[in-house]
Amino acid sequence: MAEIRNYTMNFGPQHPAAHGVLRLVLELDGEVVRRADPHIGLLHRATEKLAENKTYIQSVPYMDRLDYVSMMVNEHAYVMAIEKLLQVEVPIRAQYIRVMFDEITRILNHLLWIGAHALDVGAMTMFLYAFREREDLMDCYEAVSGARMHAAYYRPGGVYRDLPDSMPKYQSSKVHSEKQTRIRNENREGSLLDFIEDFTNRFPTYVDEYETLLTDNRIWKQRLVDIGVVSPERAKALGFTGPMLRGSGVEWDLRKKQSYEVYDRLEFDIPVGVNGDCYDRYLIRMEEFRQSNRIIKQCIDWLRKNPGPVITDNHKVAPPSRVEMKQNMEEMIHHFKLFTEGFHVPPGEAYVAVEHPKGEFGIYMVSNGANKPYRLKIRAPGFAHLAALDEMSRGHMISDVVAIIGTQDIVFGEIDR
Repeated sequence: MAEIRNYTMNFGPQHPAAHGVLRLVLELDGEVVRRADPHIGLLHRATEKLAENKTYIQSVPYMDRLDYVSMMVNEHAYVMAIEKLLQVEVPIRAQYIRVMFDEITRILNHLLWIGAHALDVGAMTMFLYAFREREDLMDCYEAVSGARMHAAYYRPGGVYRDLPDSMPKYQSSKVHSEKQTRIRNENREGSLLDFIEDFTNRFPTYVDEYETLLTDNRIWKQRLVDIGVVSPERAKALGFTGPMLRGSGVEWDLRKKQSYEVYDRLEFDIPVGVNGDCYDRYLIRMEEFRQSNRIIKQCIDWLRKNPGPVITDNHKVAPPSRVEMKQNMEEMIHHFKLFTEGFHVPPGEAYVAVEHPKGEFGIYMVSNGANKPYRLKIRAPGFAHLAALDEMSRGHMISDVVAIIGTQDIVFGEIDR
């Protein structure tokens, strides 16, 4: 019988479930991992330093590019930190819109996660299912901001504009006939809220389809059950947050424990795992699909009944409307000053954290009274999770490392930043 030899092996540098360049240096005992050393490719764009040389408002689009599959949630923490320093009141309608889009973003994030994770583990069709639903939600992003991904929709004091009354429609072409196009546009005849409501009615059925494909699938369970087990104590010690922490049985969710915006007015449950393995983390994210859908439904209901302003009327912080700007010299000056010099934030410091799809995303901001942040520090949830990769993969086979990378839901934009 051949003897078991020790190897040091490069695993990577490319990996579908790790959105970015990840090279693991694995120290192996035969096929068993004894040590995993993650080396990350240079995605370093010095976000925190660049923010110190830009006005507060100019850094909003940069937040989209951190974790580039959870765009608006990154913006949310950033604008809330500015609002905390400025002590600006955000209109209640804007808060509901933000919460609704946070949850749309959570679904977007988890769809990409389940698609890439399942693809890595060998379930090919999940990727196609997930991207079918992502298209609808990307259209919601596009309807409010004009961009499918990098929205820059949240602004200090509220959101850029109110929800539109119409949805972009498909055009007929050589590929799609008039009749096909009519069918594709059926749920786009009304407003954006009508479109989102239609999606929330369809989505639970889609989640059931995913569960039918995976939850009791023998191969899926063999690949995930008892893999990457983390105890509640270790999860806390390693700085886990979000589904990674809840998967280990710790009921911690900032939306409930440190409620912000209007989450305290909404009804939803926090799924918590038992075993702390990859399978529990999978089940938690699947339940989060349903809970996010539930939150979105409540927001739609409230937004239909309560019209109102969506951004503060303090023109030192938020721009005046386009109509006012073109008719009134004073508004024109406000607009010009805001987009050239920006606003001055009183001296002080603030830390604001939101429940990002991956965990606690925090912005620590220090102001010295200027129109740019004196210091900005970002607390990215994925950073702590990647640091635990070594501990999670010890004693497992090489093939299990793939499942562990998938369960961590890593995006390198926020880790290296």
